[in-house]
Amino acid sequence: MKRREFSLAVTSVASAMALGATATAHAQAAPPKEGKDYVKLSKPATTEAPAGKVEVVEFFWYSCPHCNAFEPAFAAWKQKAPAHVVVRRVPVAFNASFVPQQKLYFTLQAMDNFDAMHVKVFHAIHVERNKLATDDAIFEWVGKQGANVAKFKEIYNSFTVANQVRKASALQQEYDVEGVPSMGVAGKFYTDGPRAGSMQNVLNVVDYLANQSRKA
Repeated sequence: MKRREFSLAVTSVASAMALGATATAHAQAAPPKEGKDYVKLSKPATTEAPAGKVEVVEFFWYSCPHCNAFEPAFAAWKQKAPAHVVVRRVPVAFNASFVPQQKLYFTLQAMDNFDAMHVKVFHAIHVERNKLATDDAIFEWVGKQGANVAKFKEIYNSFTVANQVRKASALQQEYDVEGVPSMGVAGKFYTDGPRAGSMQNVLNVVDYLANQSRKA
């Protein structure tokens, strides 16, 4: 979903996945090309990966339908990522209205059962039509999931989460994120569906860049 058009549906990720076989065949025929399938950052972005590891970042927004469609494929890819790859998700904010969902993500990270809750957020927004766009809406929803609301609020409003939101937004700017879902590699490269041709091919490009970064 594009930065300036985040409220509109653009190309469907689900439809793009249907082109995955063609894109994959192309990726196998020739390596991804800089300037076409991905871009190299003019200035390296911040990374948190330890020495000898390659950081891969998925930029996403819970309310983005394309991120929702991509999540199962990304989760499966993340689970099978090689040992030299460190994968993390970064929630974006194209304006201030995105901040509650950024805080939701980082608060869930600090609590139990993150993976299940992360999936439930997408389901609540895209299936149950609960926008989860405000603090109060989030607190009410969390309570219905059986979570400790008082503990959730304490973490949600903490300095730690505020700092994580600040760092997420800073990294988004460093990668010059144009839309979501999109991915960054090693603090040096950026790719997304429009560039790579499909979100399946984005994962192929990321695999290639991660391997190249490890060799470097």
